[in-house]
Amino acid sequence: MENLKVLENTKQPGAVRHDWSQAEVKSLFTLPLNDLLYTAHKVYRQNFDPNRIQVSSLMSIKTGGCSEDCKYCSQSARYDSDIERENLVNVKEVIAKAKEVKAKGHTRFCMGAAWRSPKPKQMADLTKMISAVKSLGLETCMTLGMLDKEQAEQLKAAGLDYYNHNLDTSESYYSEVVTTRSYQDRLDTLEHVREVGMKTCCGGIIGMGESRSDRVGLLTVLANLPVHPDSVPINRLVPIAGTPLENIRQLDEIEFVRTVAVARIIMPKSYVRLSAGRESMSDSMQALCFFAGANSMFAGDELLTTPNAGDNKDQQLFTKLGLNQ
Repeated sequence: MENLKVLENTKQPGAVRHDWSQAEVKSLFTLPLNDLLYTAHKVYRQNFDPNRIQVSSLMSIKTGGCSEDCKYCSQSARYDSDIERENLVNVKEVIAKAKEVKAKGHTRFCMGAAWRSPKPKQMADLTKMISAVKSLGLETCMTLGMLDKEQAEQLKAAGLDYYNHNLDTSESYYSEVVTTRSYQDRLDTLEHVREVGMKTCCGGIIGMGESRSDRVGLLTVLANLPVHPDSVPINRLVPIAGTPLENIRQLDEIEFVRTVAVARIIMPKSYVRLSAGRESMSDSMQALCFFAGANSMFAGDELLTTPNAGDNKDQQLFTKLGLNQ
């Protein structure tokens, strides 16, 4: 009976709301796993085909040398990782990669650059990339760091469909992970993206030493944004040698699944995406995540600079689970 009260206290599980309290979200996390998964899967089926996964591909268009101090990132110039600084790739390389992933059935092509924010002289090349990828019939997404309103307008005019800018973690834990930009800086960029009519891709990284309260805080902020993110990436930390988080203990698998399930319940119409860290997940763990409401994923052998499961392994998993792209 107590479990039923928890669900009743969330008003209508699966309703699109922007007034979630942290107490409500915390109560979802504390449900017995079977009750949580049942609720999340019910919400999932109300809004999506539960056997279809949206597949995206991610290409690093400018690698390394970032001035930011994000403690999880191998591309920060402040840390001694194996990543070398590279210049922005040319448009031809982007087109070739986009054609390759389209042939594999991927529907969205994401381009990521290791910058604090793009400089004016780089915007012309970025807009050319967007136009070229759009002409192939793919959805386009970019992650370039912080944007001002004018930059967002330029990207929108070029045809960019989605802009990715993660909050990473809760506001209270944020300073433990990043100090070179504020939480409000991230929220401001998301506001600029929404103002010009682009879709947002915004989530976080789980397993950076944060508490469950921080995971509650992150999801509550995301669910209370003026518009829910169209895509919500749930990344599992990939500890990288040379970064401050290289020796952190990996988060419990069931806690990760709980995070996915709660995200599905409180953002019912968003795509919940399994992102970084899938290469360390068993088939069983991924299957639980899909049942809990994850319905999007990054495919390919690499996500920017971290390893990924790979297309062959993913196809084998899709076949085993009866999933379609």
